[in-house]
Amino acid sequence: MKRIIIEGNHSLTGTIKIGGAKNSAVALIPACVLASGELTIKNVPNISDKDALIEILNLLNVSVKEEDGILKINTLKIKNNIIDEELSNKLRASYYFMGALLGRFKKAEIYFPGGCNIGSRPIDLHLKGFEALGAKIIKEDTKYIITADNLKGANIYLDFASVGATINILFAAVMASGTTIINNAAREVEIENIAEFLNKMGANIQGAGTETIVINGVKELHSAEIEVIPDRIEAGTYIIMGSLIGKNLIIDGVNPNHLTVVLNKLKEMGVKLKVTDHQVILNRTSNLKAVNVRTSVYPGFPTDLGQPMSVLLTQAKGISQFEETIFENRMGHVPNLQKMGAVIEYERQHATFHGKCSLHGAELIATDLRSGAALVTAGLIAKGITIINDAEHILRGYERIIHKLSNVGAKIEIVEV
Repeated sequence: MKRIIIEGNHSLTGTIKIGGAKNSAVALIPACVLASGELTIKNVPNISDKDALIEILNLLNVSVKEEDGILKINTLKIKNNIIDEELSNKLRASYYFMGALLGRFKKAEIYFPGGCNIGSRPIDLHLKGFEALGAKIIKEDTKYIITADNLKGANIYLDFASVGATINILFAAVMASGTTIINNAAREVEIENIAEFLNKMGANIQGAGTETIVINGVKELHSAEIEVIPDRIEAGTYIIMGSLIGKNLIIDGVNPNHLTVVLNKLKEMGVKLKVTDHQVILNRTSNLKAVNVRTSVYPGFPTDLGQPMSVLLTQAKGISQFEETIFENRMGHVPNLQKMGAVIEYERQHATFHGKCSLHGAELIATDLRSGAALVTAGLIAKGITIINDAEHILRGYERIIHKLSNVGAKIEIVEV
């Protein structure tokens, strides 16, 4: 088990460089199996989810060379092997191989994906999309066997604007015959990044980033190159930290257009920040105002920033209301914050924050990736020592987080226990 230890109340000064987007990279890597040739992905974040996806590529006899954040992926000798339970359970994004292998080979065998326990997160929308394209699905215990004689374009409506389902259907449809239309598609900027990559491979996709995506099927895909967009969730997490304990803290490599709703909410709270075309500069704000936060699909407030944002709400004077609308189990961080002295009432997907609270160090457990990010944020402002167990969750999505925070003045280390 990995454990993060933080000595709180040290100002953060200097520059934190934002890496490539986790939520984009974990789909761009599986997308490579759709093409025949060598694919290049630049600005890949150095996170454990990336390592797990490379393991799956190796299982598929795909060659991967990695150097300085660049992946060169050669699929010329690919084999459509079964993706075993041990590998698929390592991360949620393993399910992108369902759509990618189905699109390339008309068959995919994979066990149910893993990932953080933040809710049931069923993949029924993915499977319905595959079936609409002509696939047949057999479920054997925890394994899915997805096959198709032919994939044919279809008009698909998503009951919920699911990022995962939108991407998986894109993968399955790019080489299907005819035209596929995804209605009520997710609009996240990461989907635009993925569609750009597919189009560079030779796909014909229009409307990515809107609620209607049109895919005209092509016969094959070829070599291409893409750069991963900046990680808006990583940026938002460090921006929240800077709001609490920054001293001319510069968050560099940001696309502020991807964080409009977050930055507006911080301004509503009275956070002192300066925004340029690629940076956000922050200073500790001592008189934060209570606000209400409601997560929603893009371009709303990101569910992945709800937990780090909760820490900011504990430091606002007055009563703040928080509502999570995407996942039913996003409150794993709240008992930990209560243990640190936060006054929070919560039930299911709603929480009421009474601030301002003085937080003190405690021994905590990271229940998932973003819960872990929230606990690191709380530890940075707490009095005394904070210990965060099960820190592996955090390393799944935050590139070199210990190094980045140490470089700007945090007293933080990670140990193996």
